[in-house]
Amino acid sequence: MSQGLSFAAGELSTPTGAEESLRAVPRPDGQAPRVLVLGATGYLGGRLVPRLLHGGYRVRVLARSDRRVAALPWAEDVEVVTGDAADSEAMDRATADVDVVYHLVHSMTSGSGFAAADRAIAKNVAKHAAAHDVGRIVYLGGLHPEGVRLSAHLASRKEVGEILLASGVPTLVLRAGVVIGSGSASFEMVRHLTDVLPYMPAPKWVRNQIQPIAVRDVLHYLLAAARVDPSVSRAVDIGGPDVLRYGQMMNGYALEAGLPQRGIAALPVLTPRLASLWVGLVTPVPRQIARPLVESLQHPCVMRDHEIDTIIPPPPAGLTGYRESVRLALARIEIDQVETSWVDATVARAPSDPLPSDPAWAGRTVFTDRRSRRTRAGRDAVWAVITQIGGTNGWYSAPALWAVRGWLDRVSGGVGLQRGRRTRARLSVGDAIDLWRVEALEPGRLLRLRAEMWTPGSAWLELAVDDAPDGAEYRQRAVFFPRGLTGRLYWLAMLPFHGFIFSGMVSRIVATAENGAGPAHAGR
Repeated sequence: MSQGLSFAAGELSTPTGAEESLRAVPRPDGQAPRVLVLGATGYLGGRLVPRLLHGGYRVRVLARSDRRVAALPWAEDVEVVTGDAADSEAMDRATADVDVVYHLVHSMTSGSGFAAADRAIAKNVAKHAAAHDVGRIVYLGGLHPEGVRLSAHLASRKEVGEILLASGVPTLVLRAGVVIGSGSASFEMVRHLTDVLPYMPAPKWVRNQIQPIAVRDVLHYLLAAARVDPSVSRAVDIGGPDVLRYGQMMNGYALEAGLPQRGIAALPVLTPRLASLWVGLVTPVPRQIARPLVESLQHPCVMRDHEIDTIIPPPPAGLTGYRESVRLALARIEIDQVETSWVDATVARAPSDPLPSDPAWAGRTVFTDRRSRRTRAGRDAVWAVITQIGGTNGWYSAPALWAVRGWLDRVSGGVGLQRGRRTRARLSVGDAIDLWRVEALEPGRLLRLRAEMWTPGSAWLELAVDDAPDGAEYRQRAVFFPRGLTGRLYWLAMLPFHGFIFSGMVSRIVATAENGAGPAHAGR
């Protein structure tokens, strides 16, 4: 059923979607069922889609940017509806002739209006799923205790589930806690806190019991949910086999990573807000993502029952233990095979408009910094250096200045330099690289990055290479559209630093390509 796929389905980790209990069951007319995935470019959606395809489903995705979808390995195998999940017309088109809707979107990074945004989306999904006689809605909510005042984010997740359950469409709400897998924000928070701090002052919630679940087990439940009998419409808890305190999770990670056990002191004075600021400074996870994660740990969050087992049996090999899930995550990071990552999540208030074409600049204030250099290195050698920029390789110039810029962005609530990149060696449109996001990619020729750092304006950085006699020509362009007087003053204030940063980038990129040392040896 999965023949003819354009991506390498054989490289999928367990579950692959082709397991007997997970693969698609044809419609009565013999056609493969069609599913709509909302959040297909996100952490879980990006892993679910290829497994649905491998299991024989026809997959439709709703995405604001078809360019982002086009850069994914399974893009040619899905139908793309361009639009926003809150838009009624787009959702009407997206839900037509659909058997299952996967609701995997939430507005965790959208600022104070996230609850209203999630509520509007849920009502829109419910309305059009009912209008088109969708057979099932599957929603991934948050594991939470009863009888306590929930954090704003957990309360919103609960509300979304209730809206979908009230739609009249058979709905399965899967309530999960901390998800452990390579690239998940929860795992990265544990990993970096443990790696960096030999002793950690922590909020008192480190003593609360939580029930983490491996990302592969979440995918198992999501895939199996498409086959659940229509008579089932309810919310159920899902979790892994281990119930741990957060401090035990950190030290369990330390054991798998070959680190000494960490001392942890629970301090009652660390509020969720202060704790999220602390996490934001110590780990790559920015505070707008760290805060809902921290808030979700304020209360013990364990499964109240195992009713899920009567609806969806666990995987044949059993659920994955916490330390095994850490081992699997570290192994994927080690071989640079992280499927999806939190780093590619959209950033609230970050600019999203593409760089206008040069003629469109007429009549606008624009500042540019253009540099180029001929090199005896071949175009492929220069391109290899360009595509490995950022993350652990750094920016090939003025590391102290880049560090200061990253720190300023972090303290202003941005992502900073610590965000890194999902893989060390590959790039796609939509990928995040530290303070930037890939806006355009022409393999072997051009990489355009759009700034997601705080600036009083919009900024882009282009790195390009062309063939030239006896080598290649490297070209570099920084473009800045200032916003008001502040933007103009910002560019003028940065001019002295640009001389060090941009000229250093040109020199180091060309030198690295000529020496053939590879980015890992090029220094930051």
